[in-house]
Amino acid sequence: MSKLVTIFGGSGFLGRYVAQRMAKAGWRVRVAVRNANEAIYVRPYGAVGQVEPVFCNVRDDDSVAAVLNGADVAVNCVGVLADTGRNTFDAVQAEAPGRIARLCAGHGVGQLVHISAIGADVDAESEYFKTKAQGEAAVLEHMADALILRPSIMFGPEDQFFNRFAGLSRFGPVLPVVGGGTLFQPVYVDDVAEAVEKGVINPTLAGVFELGGPDVDSFRGHMEMMLGIINRRRLILNIPFFVARPMASIFGLVQAVSLGIVKAPINSDQVKNLAVDNIVSDDAKGLADLGVRPTAMEAVLPDYLWRFRPSGQYAAIKDSAKNLRNT
Repeated sequence: MSKLVTIFGGSGFLGRYVAQRMAKAGWRVRVAVRNANEAIYVRPYGAVGQVEPVFCNVRDDDSVAAVLNGADVAVNCVGVLADTGRNTFDAVQAEAPGRIARLCAGHGVGQLVHISAIGADVDAESEYFKTKAQGEAAVLEHMADALILRPSIMFGPEDQFFNRFAGLSRFGPVLPVVGGGTLFQPVYVDDVAEAVEKGVINPTLAGVFELGGPDVDSFRGHMEMMLGIINRRRLILNIPFFVARPMASIFGLVQAVSLGIVKAPINSDQVKNLAVDNIVSDDAKGLADLGVRPTAMEAVLPDYLWRFRPSGQYAAIKDSAKNLRNT
């Protein structure tokens, strides 16, 4: 019988790519998610019955233990960008990884691949980075040979980075950003999934790896490249941190008062994140050490950002027609 991998958060942005890769490699895939009915789309990733979404609450021991039953390897892709109800930074990013690792060890799961983030630091100002570091420590406490992957911002067709700002660029001549000078090293989501696959297939891989793509630039620089791809000219307005901090607090208050109906475009913790460069450390092990060749953004972004161009899918045809008229 083929081996079984349990992927926590297997229907999310990264998780779905990991599920596809493991199914293609012939593994049985158990996709552990909060709402299995909303993750039915993962089933066609493999043969009938090969990929199965199942309910799991990572805050509950019994729920985690149930989805680990019979698993050979586990992958934890669960994370949050903001506190939402009971799914807080502490509960999801600090406590849940330790719970998963402890129960993996107790159930004889041979390997755990844990997704963290570049910038994870117990002394960080932001709760996001602080709890990421706490989650790593909790994992290593119970599974010292776990593989921990720290990706930079991930890009791909379903991302919430380039898609978000490309969408915002349609609504006015100004594109506001916070931390325009902060450096980022975006990594293609399927490259991260390939790194996870390497860790699943080769249980001897262990330690911490920082994953970044081949392109390092400032936030502003990445936005300029994105605008060039979608054929839009916008003034990139960098909002200073001393302005962004009170703005984020006000947005958070409005969201709380509206009971979440009005969503804050940015929260205070994200402002803190944007003050720190998000690039691979000079002495860190990375994609190359895992045998993964990083994919350049220019090879992927046009394939999914074209819909934000003024003429959408017809932009290239219009450009070609202009050339015909000029000859």
